[in-house]
Formats: sequence, structure tokens, C-alpha cells
Amino acid sequence: MQQTKLNELLEFPCSFTYKVMGEAKPELVDKVVSVIQRHAPGDYTPSIKPSSKGNYHSVSITINATHIDQIENLYKELGEIDIVRMVL
Repeated sequence: MQQTKLNELLEFPCSFTYKVMGEAKPELVDKVVSVIQRHAPGDYTPSIKPSSKGNYHSVSITINATHIDQIENLYKELGEIDIVRMVL
């Protein structure tokens, strides 16, 4: 995995938002929140936006990040969800 420069830009702890785009299936939000809970337990209220044709959903979720490894591990694990297409 390429080492990012995020650790030079962020001061921890901080708020960090993930935008996860995946297939428009009912389990998408639950799968995203499940991964987030493993690394940053808390109460989350993700926002969901459907694509123009409705085939995909965008799930935005903000965590309280405590270190750069947490952020990078979440990018990796969110991207490994079978119905996820992209993580920003």
C-alpha cells in the first residue's frame, strides 16, 4: 500500500469523512457501518444518496479518527466489501 501524506496534513484526533460508493442494495449501509464499528466504535448516522439512475448509492459517514493507521485500514477494508465500487 502506498504511504499517503495524510499524516502530515491531519492533526489527531480529528473528524474524517468517508464516501463509499456501491451497488444500490439494502445491505450496503449495514456492511459499511459494520466495518467502521470495528475500527471506530460509535453512533453513526450515515447519509445515503442514490445515483441518477438508481443503480448505485453513495454512503457518507464521518468518524473521529485517532491515528493515520486507522484511516488507512478503513480505506482498505471498506474497499474490500463485495458490493463497494469506490471509497473516497
